[in-house]
Amino acid sequence: MSGHTHAGPIDRDRGCIGMWLFICTEILLFGGLFLLYSVYRYKNPADFHAASQDLSRFSGTLNTIVLITSSLSAALAVHELREGRAARSKLFIWATILLALTFLTVKGFEWAAKFEHGLYPNAAHLLSLPPGQILFFGLYFTMTGLHAIHVIVGMGIFGYGLRALSRGKIDAEHPVLVENATLFWHLVDVIWIFLFPLFYLIS
Repeated sequence: MSGHTHAGPIDRDRGCIGMWLFICTEILLFGGLFLLYSVYRYKNPADFHAASQDLSRFSGTLNTIVLITSSLSAALAVHELREGRAARSKLFIWATILLALTFLTVKGFEWAAKFEHGLYPNAAHLLSLPPGQILFFGLYFTMTGLHAIHVIVGMGIFGYGLRALSRGKIDAEHPVLVENATLFWHLVDVIWIFLFPLFYLIS
């Protein structure tokens, strides 16, 4: 009994350090993609601007609001758990998962519209456009697709956290799983905050 209690702070520190190291690798990954985007946009400003007009600013703005709200609900889940209110923490985790699902649904409709108009990699219509626009949509699908995978992973981690909470494996003394899930989710949010203006708000 005491072994688990005394090991808690050490396990928590290790878990947090591990998550921060993982976040650093993710920053390097997306940082490289942002750098690549910047180089191609610098070389093809007119084509990038023209291609961005085919994206829905409404969808992009809606998804930005959804993700920011989900980061708030995730933070509240951690707060409630630390205060010993596991039931309320679970409600906020459910809210985060539902908001993530909303994000993916909006993104799914947006992607479907691009496929319908032939604006996807290797589509005949896209290949008929100027090289800069081809690069734009290649980066768009790569970067937003990779981000969507992170959203799905985040949903999975929160789902595991819900299960652990229901089984009493997580409490106010051992909140590291929910804390790390929230750290990861904030990363997902920040990445989107960069993606949104780069693709949707080109002037």
